[in-house]
Amino acid sequence: MRLDREAPVGVFDSGIGGLTVAREIMRNLPSEKIVYFGDTARVPYGSKSKDTVLRYSRQIIRFLETENVKAIVVACNTASAFALSEIQKEMNLPIIGVIEAGARVAAETTMNKKVGVIGTEGTIHSGIHERWLKSLDQEITVYGKPCPLFVPLVEEGWLKDPVTEEIAERYLRELLEKEVDTLILGCTHYPLLRSLIQKVVGPEVKLVNPAYETALELKKLLSQENLLSTGRGQEEFPYRFYVSDLAEKFRKFADSILPYDVEKTKKIDIEKY
Repeated sequence: MRLDREAPVGVFDSGIGGLTVAREIMRNLPSEKIVYFGDTARVPYGSKSKDTVLRYSRQIIRFLETENVKAIVVACNTASAFALSEIQKEMNLPIIGVIEAGARVAAETTMNKKVGVIGTEGTIHSGIHERWLKSLDQEITVYGKPCPLFVPLVEEGWLKDPVTEEIAERYLRELLEKEVDTLILGCTHYPLLRSLIQKVVGPEVKLVNPAYETALELKKLLSQENLLSTGRGQEEFPYRFYVSDLAEKFRKFADSILPYDVEKTKKIDIEKY
């Protein structure tokens, strides 16, 4: 199957967190077009079963294929943990998740071999970061901590609120007691809390932002596959946004974090796919 290098990249998430990945792709691959899908009707994925997340992921991929994408980024840690290995076997397109790149950087960064991971219940309990990190360096000890309240706080816009800081202190105390020197932000919402998390853990703990690392991984993948866009015939609005519900709420949030004004967001019935 011959892919068009000027076709868009598909990016999907359970909701709005994956916009942090889209933002890094916009910054680091400015010639690429993006089709983004946020599953806002069925968010969150973190508390759902593996079978359910796999079914949702397959539906979204079928939709993205109708948009003629040339590659797909699973911009959701839970879907990367539960569905990525299965859908990679089923797909003819290059497809990457958000876990592998962050794990690799964390393994290269840690000095004392103690790495913390924060994320949703589903991501942490899947143990996927630990498996990746151990495959890179058997000596690394991984400490996972679910932080379920971070997502609603981000979506409420309370990025620097004292309440958010107090919750962060309570969540992260345990990891600091383990003396982690590297912390993976294992949920795509969490880069929006980066400065607050850094304040809580202190400057000696290095934060790993998988959204940024995934954009670099995508660049490498597209280059290897000879699929990097030339930027020729670039459209005035190279980014398209789709959701399964709450289109206007999504658009306002996207506008607040993207380096680009979102003209419109279209709601689709994802259950048809």
